Amino acid sequence: MSHLYGIRADHDAATVVVYQAYAPAVADAALAAGRFVPPFSFGRMTWIKPSFRWLMHRSNWARKPGQERVLAVRITREGWEEALGRAVLTTADPAVLARAEVHVQWDPERSLRGAALNHYSIQVGVGRTLIRTFAEEWITGITDLTPQVRRIADLLQGGRAAQAQRLLPPERPYPLPPALAARVGANG
Repeated sequence: MSHLYGIRADHDAATVVVYQAYAPAVADAALAAGRFVPPFSFGRMTWIKPSFRWLMHRSNWARKPGQERVLAVRITREGWEEALGRAVLTTADPAVLARAEVHVQWDPERSLRGAALNHYSIQVGVGRTLIRTFAEEWITGITDLTPQVRRIADLLQGGRAAQAQRLLPPERPYPLPPALAARVGANG
């Protein structure tokens, strides 16, 4: 990757995919409704990640308690960019961050086996004031990727990384308008 801080995602002209991992009860309710509904919590920040590999690192390939189900959440590009337009970097002044509707942090991107890479992946925390908008207006679809996640993990465990690599969701650079890129600290 040519840019240290660049967003890579599965996206098209109208939508972008972000990934989240949940307990089965939350995932089942969301899949049935086509959006997040209780027991999903509307009272706390929810973190969305366009990097599949980063979420696999975070959820230990859907083996971490409470993160046993991996969802691909397709949201509108307008919603994604609205969130980024309201974002404050987590490295900002704590008083400014405390008032922010959206938090953005950059963490090392991960290899297929979980090793930290030399470029960064964006994590976006949607705050309580925007969670209902996220759940009710931005989401265009939710897909359960848990079977795919388990298949990839099994291939990796069996020493078949090349086969596992072919099952990863596609991710390519996401073009941000310059003002948004500056706001979130992206450089590509």
